Amino acid sequence: MEDKMILMRSLVEQLNQASDVYYNGKGELMTDYEWDAKFDQLKKLEEETGEVLPDSPTNKVSEDTIVGKKEEHEFAALSLAKTKLVSDLVKWAEDRPIWISWKLDGLTLVVTYDNGKLSKIVTRGNGHIGTNITHLASAISGIPKTIKEKGHLVIRGEAVISYTDFEQFIIESEGDYANPRNLASGSLSLKDAEEVKQRHIQWIPFTLVYTEQEINSWGERMQMLQDLGFKPVERTRIEHPDEASIQAEIDRFTQKVTDKTNPYPVDGLVICYDDTAYAATGSVTGHHATRAGYAFKWQDEHADTELDHIEWSCAANTITPVAVFKPVELEGTTVKRASLCNVSECERLGIGGKGSKLQVIKANKIIPKVINVTEPMGIFEIPTECPVCHAEATIKESESGTKTLHCSNPHCAAKQIKKFARFVSKEGLNIEGISEQTIWKLVNEGLISEYADFYHLNDHAYEIAAWDGFGKKSVTNMLESVRKSRQTDGRHLLYALNIPLCGGDVAKKLIERYPVKELIETARLCMFDDEFASIDGIGPEKSAKFIGWFKDDTNFAHVQKLMKELEIVEQEPVEKGSACDGLTFVITGDVHHYKNRNELKAYIESQGGKVTGSVSKSTNFLINNDAASQSSKNKKAHELNIPIITEDEFVEKFG
Repeated sequence: MEDKMILMRSLVEQLNQASDVYYNGKGELMTDYEWDAKFDQLKKLEEETGEVLPDSPTNKVSEDTIVGKKEEHEFAALSLAKTKLVSDLVKWAEDRPIWISWKLDGLTLVVTYDNGKLSKIVTRGNGHIGTNITHLASAISGIPKTIKEKGHLVIRGEAVISYTDFEQFIIESEGDYANPRNLASGSLSLKDAEEVKQRHIQWIPFTLVYTEQEINSWGERMQMLQDLGFKPVERTRIEHPDEASIQAEIDRFTQKVTDKTNPYPVDGLVICYDDTAYAATGSVTGHHATRAGYAFKWQDEHADTELDHIEWSCAANTITPVAVFKPVELEGTTVKRASLCNVSECERLGIGGKGSKLQVIKANKIIPKVINVTEPMGIFEIPTECPVCHAEATIKESESGTKTLHCSNPHCAAKQIKKFARFVSKEGLNIEGISEQTIWKLVNEGLISEYADFYHLNDHAYEIAAWDGFGKKSVTNMLESVRKSRQTDGRHLLYALNIPLCGGDVAKKLIERYPVKELIETARLCMFDDEFASIDGIGPEKSAKFIGWFKDDTNFAHVQKLMKELEIVEQEPVEKGSACDGLTFVITGDVHHYKNRNELKAYIESQGGKVTGSVSKSTNFLINNDAASQSSKNKKAHELNIPIITEDEFVEKFG
């Protein structure tokens, strides 16, 4: 008995420490896989002993410790019971209509509206008392200041950062955040709204907690939020939930994770009753309400393998250790590499050298991760120089105690890997067939050190074709894609250059006002850094970053060399009008009058209209050249009596 109590105290301490780090943007002490395993072990011990320690995580809500004014929640924001078994979900559902949605991996915020105006934003805290962060409202996307609904509204949602925005932030900053969730949590601790805005936090509502309207359907409540202009969590309804129907939806959601089509981090799925009145009748057990919902987490499949070597990958601001091991099958794919994150993680795992026995998983179905070292062999060696430029490598320790390895050379080409990846991306210069791994090889072989070098790869065609995994055909295709990318426009060019705070939207707004060459010249010659601040959606901060980047002589020299390789097609400025003023459109299928759907979207927006991705009650027209199509959007439009018009009809009516 005493041995079990000692083990319980140890588990409680480990779990609480890991939760504190996880929920407060300080890094990561253990994987979800490890946390779940220790949590389940603790629950089993509590059942065996009949004892629950006062600070046990099985009996409390994990808590953020964001500093600020504390405020009691009007409605307690408790955790959900969790399972990895579909059978548990079926039993819980009781054959009542349910909804399945993402379990977003961010920070829960409770947003309140009164008389059509935003009144407060409060973090979940411990579920009963949170921190008021209303002062950050302007920095968080998805929280409108005003809505049409005039009553009292309480909405719960998740503040998240997309994988794309996370990667870009890491490129541009010296941060050592482990994942998007850490960054989101750390960002909401900041006081400066402008600084928070740079992190691109998106708030996604996942339930309407309270409305003065008599709406007892969760689905209708979510539709109400959508009609009010919010972008609620993706969801699907199951009328008669059994094992087959639930599993089918789990598979559909899972596919979006494995295909990486879901832009935001998730750590499972949530099911809830459509009948909100019934859901409210549950009791509170431990730290969750029994009928409020049920969380499903994927079974993380693990495999045993053996370390071959540790590869030190220099990119962005750190030199990251990567475990290279004997190939294993995980989640239907062959895995032979996994990031070890940083020096601290290697030390925590107790990893050794070649021959060390490892356990690996694909965390949340996506990211290969070493979760355990079952038998270390040899010693863990930290390099003293950068593997690419051979400059001195030094260990830095952050405020949270995380040790990371850094190259001391600010001009090391390997630090540009992520930037080069953005340069060749679809939103950038759209050079197909060049993966991040290929870029790494090109940089390591000394063929790429700046953007213009991509347009001289044909000088090295025979050399590249001889590389392992390449060949004449793949090189020919790559060089053809490089050739095609020589013709581009200003918006794609600006995005490709990795200018801080200059994403696709900012680039578009700038190009709508200036031809690209004039824009660059203006940035170089202007006297003040707010030259572009008056442009809608730019503001002083983005203007200053943009101008500062072009005033840097090294950046400017690289752009000049690149421009000599490109043919810039200047876009005709879109004439503003009001033909679509106040109307909402959805576009689906192929178009023929416009070059593509993006061009049609741009026209609608220039005429005061709005384009959304899904059909809802707020949609005025669905544009589809195949009116007889049995697509889900057509079906939804028919259900809601929304007119379906062809592109020609649109041009006749609004062109």
